[in-house]
Amino acid sequence: MLTNTTEMKDLYYPLMSDIIKVEQLTATEKRFEIALPDNQVLNHKPGQFVEVSLFGFGEAPISISSSPTKTPAFDLTVRRTGKLTDKMHELAVGSKLGIRGPFGNGFDVDFMKGKDMLFIAGGIGLAPLKSLIDYTIDKRKDFGRIIIVYGTKHPSEILFSNEIEKWKNLKDVEFHMTVDRPDDNWKGNIGVITTLIPPLEINVENTIASIVGPPIMYKFVLMSLNSKRIPDENIYMSLERRMKCGVGKCGHCQINHSYVCQDGPVYHYPKAKELEEAV
Repeated sequence: MLTNTTEMKDLYYPLMSDIIKVEQLTATEKRFEIALPDNQVLNHKPGQFVEVSLFGFGEAPISISSSPTKTPAFDLTVRRTGKLTDKMHELAVGSKLGIRGPFGNGFDVDFMKGKDMLFIAGGIGLAPLKSLIDYTIDKRKDFGRIIIVYGTKHPSEILFSNEIEKWKNLKDVEFHMTVDRPDDNWKGNIGVITTLIPPLEINVENTIASIVGPPIMYKFVLMSLNSKRIPDENIYMSLERRMKCGVGKCGHCQINHSYVCQDGPVYHYPKAKELEEAV
């Protein structure tokens, strides 16, 4: 239980923060660069989230899509899905919003050091996974191979197009992308994301796989990784569904004995397997 007044305030009171940049990524997603007051640093871990609030419109958990190596500002990628996010999409540079956090369990970057990194992102899942991707690229000497696998339904839904072009041009990053439904201009791979996994040549014992995407994707990606014989203990995933309060009080995100907003959103796969309906 928290007893210190400052700790309570830090946990439950939003800091009124400034939007310093807005970028339209797709028809339904925007990236917001946020600055906390007095140049404070968020001090998050890749994979964590913050609670974003707008007076009169509510509060919602949103994943941090930038690396902690980017300071003091940080990025949030927001899809229009309801009252709060619709209002956020109307905001411009100079607007203010409330920020609480960071919250949740992030990726274990210390365990991952020295390992080959396999990132598997589906759709909007690239947003939270990007924080870890950027971290490993910024700390390049601490990691082995970097392999990014990304899939979307349609080319119009591709996120972070500018960053993707940079990743493609990095000599020490391997990037693979596919779409389910191509348009007339699409020249790349066609098919679901799991079609990209079997051809990969990887050192299974030294490869860490990090997965973020829609729930339906996990079952089939895990089957593909199992067929590659990647050990369960080398797999991490993010389960962001149903989170609300961020502090384990509302119960929206509870899976059996686990609260996703506290024990997750990032889970070590051996732990996630113990949770009924988790994956």
